[in-house]
Amino acid sequence: MATRREIYNLLYSTASELYDVSEAKQIAQMLIIAKGNISRNDLIIEPNKDIEISDLDSIIAELRSWRPVQYIIGYADFRDMELEVREGVLIPRPETEELVEWIASEATNGATILDIGTGSGAIAIALGREIDSSHVWAMDISCEALNIARNNGKRYAPNVTFIQGDALSDFDTLFKQKFDVVVSNPPYIPQTDIVSMRKNVVDYEPATALFVPDNDPLIFYRSIAHTSKKILKSEGKLYFEIYELLANEMIKMLESEGYIDITLREDFRGKPRMICATLR
Repeated sequence: MATRREIYNLLYSTASELYDVSEAKQIAQMLIIAKGNISRNDLIIEPNKDIEISDLDSIIAELRSWRPVQYIIGYADFRDMELEVREGVLIPRPETEELVEWIASEATNGATILDIGTGSGAIAIALGREIDSSHVWAMDISCEALNIARNNGKRYAPNVTFIQGDALSDFDTLFKQKFDVVVSNPPYIPQTDIVSMRKNVVDYEPATALFVPDNDPLIFYRSIAHTSKKILKSEGKLYFEIYELLANEMIKMLESEGYIDITLREDFRGKPRMICATLR
C-alpha cells in the first residue's frame, strides 16, 4: 500500500515526461482525485494516508501513450459540471467557458438558443443551466457525440433538446421556431497545423471536430452564418468560438453575410477567440 503523496508523485513524474510542470501537476491531481475517490482537500490535509488505486499500472501506461487525462477518468470539468467525455467527443476547453459566460451575461430569461456542433453538450447544457427559463436545442452530426451529450443533459439540464443535423447542410429545415441566439464552436484548425500539435489531441480527439481544409478554413463558419439568417430572430445574435489567426477574415465574412454590430473578444490568454454578430 502506498500513500497519497507517493501515488501523486508517481503520477506527476510520469506526466512530466510529456507535459510542462503546471500541466503535469494538474493531471496528477485529477487522476488521484478521480481514481482514488478522494477530494482535493483530502490530498492536501492527509497526504500520508494510504490509498489504493487498483488500475494504477494501466493508468501509467495510458498516460505514457498520451491518452488525455479526461478520457482516462471519463469526464471533463466545465462550468462546475463533470461532463462525460470519451473518444469520439471533443474535450471542452477553458476558452469555451468564457464564450458561455459572455452569452449568459447578454441573453435574456426565456431565450431560445441553438448550439451547433454540440459535442459533449458543454455549451448547450451550461446555457440551459445558467439562463433562467431558457429553451435550448443542441445539434451534432455524430450519433456517438449526441449519445454522450444526452447523458450529460439528463444529469445537468433536462431542458436541452438534442437533434442530429449537419452544419454544412440546410439545417434550418430541422426547426420550426426561430432563435434569439445561435452559437457554435465548429472545426477550425487547418490541416497544416497537425504537425505542430501534441499527440494527446491528434491521436485521440475526433479529427472531424477539429480540422478543416487548408484551402477553406471558414467552411463551417460560412455555412452556419448563412443558414442561421433563416432561423435567427430579428436582432438575434450569432456567437462563435474562432481560430485566433483568422479573426479578420471572420469579421469580413460576417459583414458579407449582412450581420452588424460585430464584436471580437480575447480569451484569458489574450488571443482573439470569440466573436458575436447581430442579424439585421
